[in-house]
Amino acid sequence: MHNQENEFSAEQSLKLITSMIETTKNSLKDRSHYFLLWGWAVMITCIGQYCLKVIMNYPNHYLVWLIITPVVIIIQIFLIVRDRKVEKVKTFINEVSAYLWTAIGLSFFATSFIFSKIGWENCYSVYIILYAIGTYVSGSLIKFKPLIIGGIICFPLAAVTAYLSFDYQIIMLAVAILISYIIPGHLLRIKQKKQNLANV
Repeated sequence: MHNQENEFSAEQSLKLITSMIETTKNSLKDRSHYFLLWGWAVMITCIGQYCLKVIMNYPNHYLVWLIITPVVIIIQIFLIVRDRKVEKVKTFINEVSAYLWTAIGLSFFATSFIFSKIGWENCYSVYIILYAIGTYVSGSLIKFKPLIIGGIICFPLAAVTAYLSFDYQIIMLAVAILISYIIPGHLLRIKQKKQNLANV
């Protein structure tokens, strides 16, 4: 009788662990809207800055970042509050992901002050590295290859960007965002929709 209870407990433990892993994966995949929000926002901003600087020769081309970024931050705060209201399970991996992106967000904030002091010539190389770290770690946490691959590609992309003129650096940032945020974000959303349909 004692052995049967131990076997039952081991089986139940395995099922519980499996359930927790799946819950974590689904919870993180439901957050694909963050990748898409920031991906498209940064992509549009890069295109806007490039057009203002290169095509229109507007000296204050950087202002497009100061206009779009606060709007996106407000939208993200709204999404975070909404998601927390419907969040059923808070897992360890969810917490790790939250800490990761908080650290990356603070890094963007801090480096903006640093570059305003030393110059913005190579800022986009550093930003691409930050995007690479975030997507690579997030993809590794949920075992989602498009995010992992997108993050890995961004590392050499950041190195190449440092050797280009500022105009082309803007384009490279847009390419990095397309590879690491937008494409994986849409694939993540498609996969989640398929899983939701399968569970119905």
